Amino acid sequence: MCRSTALANGTPTQRQAFVPQPVVGRTPAQLRGYIEGLDPISNRPVMQEIIEGLANPLNDNDLKDMSFERSTPRLLPPSGEADLEQLFMDNRWTDFQPIVLPIEARVAAMLAGTSHGPDETVGQLRPTFFREAWESTVEKVAVNAVMAGARPEYFPVILALAASGITARQSSTNSFGMISVVNGPIRHEIGMNCGIGAMGPYNHANAAIGRAYGLLSQNLQGGSVPGDTYMGSLGNWYAQGATFAENEEASPWTPLHVQKGFKPEDSTVSIFVGGWYTQAGYGPRETWREKLRRTFRACEPYQPPVFVMDPLSARGFVAEGFDSKEKLIEWCAENAEMPAREYWDDLWVQTLLRPHAVAGVEPYASRLKAAPDELVKLWQPEQINIVVTGGETQPAWKMFGGAWRNSTFSVDSWR
Repeated sequence: MCRSTALANGTPTQRQAFVPQPVVGRTPAQLRGYIEGLDPISNRPVMQEIIEGLANPLNDNDLKDMSFERSTPRLLPPSGEADLEQLFMDNRWTDFQPIVLPIEARVAAMLAGTSHGPDETVGQLRPTFFREAWESTVEKVAVNAVMAGARPEYFPVILALAASGITARQSSTNSFGMISVVNGPIRHEIGMNCGIGAMGPYNHANAAIGRAYGLLSQNLQGGSVPGDTYMGSLGNWYAQGATFAENEEASPWTPLHVQKGFKPEDSTVSIFVGGWYTQAGYGPRETWREKLRRTFRACEPYQPPVFVMDPLSARGFVAEGFDSKEKLIEWCAENAEMPAREYWDDLWVQTLLRPHAVAGVEPYASRLKAAPDELVKLWQPEQINIVVTGGETQPAWKMFGGAWRNSTFSVDSWR
């Protein structure tokens, strides 16, 4: 990862020294041992590597490969279909599934799905915060939409995802995957499925939009190459394209996009960053409270959930007195707890949240002061989201890691 970061920042031959891992959760004595010990890569003393790296004059190796060629041709030379398919795979322009070749006529047809010009800038994407952001145009997004097998009527949703600035192929070691939810009239206009099998591969619009989001993310941010621009240790199948629509008509509650400040007649797409863990259940049954408390404790505490439930399950919660999403969210926030010792033992709580706690930022500071066996609350109500979808064949629900960060975007602006 250090070498990848140096490459991304234009210093591919930057001198580097390494210490053993992990560094999170180690005692001061253990960390001092790292510094006073050997570099695990070079097997030389760490401090000697650092001193020489800072003090020695630059040599020829330090100065080579200091520029990048970023220009790409708009068109490829004519070739046979099989050869072009192989070329796309060899260059990692695909998700390694068959693609629709983006010939000019197909791209032009896709561009007819929006009133925006082909050269108009859509936005910028990058796989992680330390890499430079790559700018994309409407035409470049259209190329990826064609490759994914999308239809022109899907294009405004795909453009909204591309304009979000949130990549579907994030380069975290956590193996994140993005989950996106479509709301508003466009769901029915383009034939999205929000009924039976809504979250599965049973609908063309759902599948093609999700796949297009993944393809445009890897191709318009500089690639997703394991060990270089992708560092997710396990990977994540949600990166293939987890896009579905909310079943607003069957839901007893306010739709997601209206909760986020849009009008019912607006069409939007919301992106949930994470997709790391999945929990599941049925109900609410008689012991639903105990079930959910256990479920919360099994979630990764640094990543708040998006609670996705079938309309039958939603109406079951209404019967329990939760006549709004907000009431159920409040109950979840109040009952999502774990002992402070377990909470602070989580790798990413230590990495991402402990600095806030040490700086006195609430609610993290209070959690840090808690006794080891004291229960601490995991999330604030505004961090938890509920989406209703599914075909009412059983009162099923799923809970995904899915932080929402002001990430509901207008689709109508891209029509």
